[in-house]
Amino acid sequence: MIKLEKIFKWVNSGGNRVFLLKDINLHVEEGEFISIMGPSGSGKSTLLNVMGMLDEASEGTYQFLDQNVFSLKEKQRAQLYKQYIGFVFQAYHLIDELTVYENIETPLIYQNIKSAERQAIVGDMLDRFNIVGKKDLFPAQLSGGQQQLVGIARALVAKPKLLLADEPTGNLNSEQGEKIMELFTKINKEDGVTIIQVTHSEKNAAYGKRIIHLLDGRVEKK
Repeated sequence: MIKLEKIFKWVNSGGNRVFLLKDINLHVEEGEFISIMGPSGSGKSTLLNVMGMLDEASEGTYQFLDQNVFSLKEKQRAQLYKQYIGFVFQAYHLIDELTVYENIETPLIYQNIKSAERQAIVGDMLDRFNIVGKKDLFPAQLSGGQQQLVGIARALVAKPKLLLADEPTGNLNSEQGEKIMELFTKINKEDGVTIIQVTHSEKNAAYGKRIIHLLDGRVEKK
């Protein structure tokens, strides 16, 4: 599904190159559940953003579903992202002015799905995540755990093949965090969604079938 070859990412600071990622080679098969760990500043989120097409590498090649991502035009890349990738963020990134229902519906509007179909799909999601009773509430009226559930429902509503999660339980208590991780396991097993999560937590990382350790922008050899 994903092939990253010789990926480097740097920024220029005061005439010097500061490397965020160094010589990353990573292959991800469809249906895998991978955890990426490493100290702050090790390049975890940068790597996730490159895979999620939110950021581009300075050097190297990235193949996603046999397409060479870096050679695609921006519009084609956006299309690929919208069709196949869902993103879950630590800070939820819900739209404050929209209700739970509207937040979940947003990706479907971007895909030009007709209103009646959108209604059915969002209804299913609300049901699946047990948040039917919250559909008319705004993010500020929800707990952190509920907001993250809405974030995950929104990420999954367009049936992506790949779910990228950046510290998905970072703002949650341990009980809420556990629920989210169990939900990820279920999504991975039952729906076959490939999941790549960035986490600081050893406990959460263990939910993944494979753990990748980053240090100073490199994959640590174990």
